[in-house]
Amino acid sequence: MYTEKFVVKPNSNIDLSKVKTSYSGEFKSKSEANNILKKNIKKMAALQDKLYAQDKFALLIIFQAMDAAGKDGMIKHVMSGLNPQGTQVFSFKQPSTEELDHTYLWRINKALPEKGRIGIFNRSHYEDVLVVRVHNLIDNQKLPGRFKNNNIWKMRYEQINNFEKYLYENGIIILKFFLHISKEEQKKRFLKRIEDPAKNWKFSSSDLKEREFWNDYQKYYADAISATSKKYAPWFTIPADKKWFSRLAVSDIIISAMEKINPQYPTLSGQQLEDLKKAKALLQKQQ
Repeated sequence: MYTEKFVVKPNSNIDLSKVKTSYSGEFKSKSEANNILKKNIKKMAALQDKLYAQDKFALLIIFQAMDAAGKDGMIKHVMSGLNPQGTQVFSFKQPSTEELDHTYLWRINKALPEKGRIGIFNRSHYEDVLVVRVHNLIDNQKLPGRFKNNNIWKMRYEQINNFEKYLYENGIIILKFFLHISKEEQKKRFLKRIEDPAKNWKFSSSDLKEREFWNDYQKYYADAISATSKKYAPWFTIPADKKWFSRLAVSDIIISAMEKINPQYPTLSGQQLEDLKKAKALLQKQQ
């Protein structure tokens, strides 16, 4: 339903200022959308069960966004029906000293989902072409001088594309979501965090400092998304001003991708089926 509407086509140049953040489809009410989301959560759980049993593919879901766009809530609500045994969530924050002593994809490699599992990244390797670029932190990454030039970002886009293509060709299906929130909506959510004691902990003075770089982030997000949305690793720009709609859209896209994989429970051989019959007969005789 929403896969085609929000996907960023390969080799296109996206202008985020022209993408509506308040879009909410044809829904007459929030409750109508939430009812569909509940059904989607059940569908996702059923597909995950088959994915885990088949143990052939993995699904990697990446969330990127400006602060307060709803990444944490997205993971909490949309993934609520998944079996934790087959799911893993990683939140990537400021790199540690150890991580800076390696290449920027090192910590990503360590967190990739195993076959049969769903991996969820709250931020990702894209921080290294976003935060690093906005704040000019490339010197912190200990690169040889000859690579610290104006082509560094183009080079990194190419590295990321090659990395994600390698993952895809080895059975990891990649979905990348940019939760697109307006500056006005972000302000409202920040104020709620300040005014609600239960949400005070979510707010940091650094959030306001990052807000000052809003235009830079919008520009560099557009650059990164345009350069790295590929058929094998597509980006989706999700309107995020209405959380209930963004959650529904993301769940719909995930289900669509899993249905394309079409995971199936393993088919047993004739001998295995015969062994099951024998096991059943033995169990029935036992007290």
